[in-house]
Parts: sequence; structure tokens; C-alpha cells
Amino acid sequence: MTEQEPSRLDKRAVRRSFGRAAPAYDEVAVLQQEVGRRLLERLDYMRVAPRTVLDLGCGTGQVAEGLARRYRRALVTGIDIAESMLRLAAGRGPWWNRPRWAAGDIEVLPVRGGCADMILSNLTLQWCNDLPGVLGELRRALAPGGMLLFSTFGPDTLRELRAAWAAVDDHTHTNRFIDMHIIGDELLRAGFADPVMDMEHFTLTYKDVRALMCDLKAMGAHNVTAGRRRGLTGRGALARVEAEYEKLRRDGVLPATFEVIYGHAWAPQDSVEVQLEVRG
Repeated sequence: MTEQEPSRLDKRAVRRSFGRAAPAYDEVAVLQQEVGRRLLERLDYMRVAPRTVLDLGCGTGQVAEGLARRYRRALVTGIDIAESMLRLAAGRGPWWNRPRWAAGDIEVLPVRGGCADMILSNLTLQWCNDLPGVLGELRRALAPGGMLLFSTFGPDTLRELRAAWAAVDDHTHTNRFIDMHIIGDELLRAGFADPVMDMEHFTLTYKDVRALMCDLKAMGAHNVTAGRRRGLTGRGALARVEAEYEKLRRDGVLPATFEVIYGHAWAPQDSVEVQLEVRG
């Protein structure tokens, strides 16, 4: 990819966006928290006893706290690109197993190779420009036999908002999201064993388009692509977006779709032939 590609993420803008969102993040990130809970629940069906765990894109520490409570003897480390998120996470977790916190970018992890028995990442991969490179980093950080468990947004996410803006101009107004089959293929290429992928849709409702946009901004999840419009959006353009979106109003509210992809895979103990399983 090149810096000029419209869908490429501006990582400095990502860091600033989540940094500014940190103080109110836990109040508005309802979907992120729910997906985090569901991700942790998946561990009920996996017989693992990790000694070292990384929570990548840990935010304010909800998932890292859950991991520390679940694996009482494990050393849990939360890593996030926004230091203000980490300041809020500090002190979170059970007194008998406080997680550690570190600033870092998932695309260039500040850890040594083979240091983690488990890596968990909740709704973070969509904030990366180089998926093969990121998966290579995760594979590097996992010890032999270690497990990767993650969630990320799929291409149906914000489809209504994307379609409304497409009727107005040619700029990118939502971040890009990758299909789960592509993610599964890239897991195989990165050397992971036995990857399993599935997905589900969530529909949130809003009183109007501006409420949706305000929510996205408040949680740090607004558009940070290179092809985004610079400067303020004109009243006329916004009015046209609202008119397009209004066509979807049902029962007094507007829908916003989020496609959530779940995946898990393993770092092989040795050289093995790997196959992809897709559910749903």
C-alpha cells in the first residue's frame, strides 16, 4: 500500500482520536464492551492455561481485567496505542493479579519473540494498514502452541452510512473492513495452525444520523482514512446524507449495522500442514 491510497489509515490520527476519546470511552463503547465479553466467554470452551497473556488494543482494560481474573497465575499485559487509555486502565484488575500496561502499536509490537502463550485482541485489527504484517507480528510473539483469539469488524459494518455518503461525494467516510475469508487466508500464510472463523451482525439504532456520528467520534471510531474530507463538511452535503439515511427509518429509528468477525488460531508446535475452518 502507499500513503496516497484513500482507504489507508492515518495512524497518527488513530492515536489522537483514541487519546481524545479516552475520558468518555467506557460510557459510549457499549458494543466494544459486549463483544469483549463474548470474546472472553469463548475461552470457556478452550482448554488452555497460559502463563503469559497479551491483550492488544486493550483500551481502558476491560478485557485485560477479565483475563487476569480468569487466569489467576498468568502475567497479563495490556498494550494500546493511546497512552491516555492506559492511564485509565492503570490500577484496574484484581488485587491479586494486576495486569501490566505498555504503550505500543500492534503493527510493531514492543515484545520479544515467543513471549506469549496467548494473545487476545478485541476490535483492533481493523485499525491496521498491513494485515499480513500484523499477523506476522502476532505469530512472532506467540510461543509454540500458543493461541490467538480476536475479534474485528467486517465489511458490512456501517454499510448504511457508507451508502448514504456514496450518494453525496467520492471521499471515504468510513474505515475499510476486511472479509473474514481473507483474514482466514492470511492467518494460514502467516503460519498459524487450525484457524477458525465465524461472524455475527449487531444492529444499533439511533434517533438520527448526527447521533450516530457523535457516537463514533466519542468512542474514537470516526473516519481516519487518508481519503477522508479535510476540513468541515458543508451543511448541504450533510443534509443530503441525512436525506439518504432517512430512507431506512423504521419504527422511529435509524439502523446502523456492525459485522463482528471472530477468529482463533494456534502457533504450531512444529511444522504442520494447516487448514482453515469457516463456520456460518
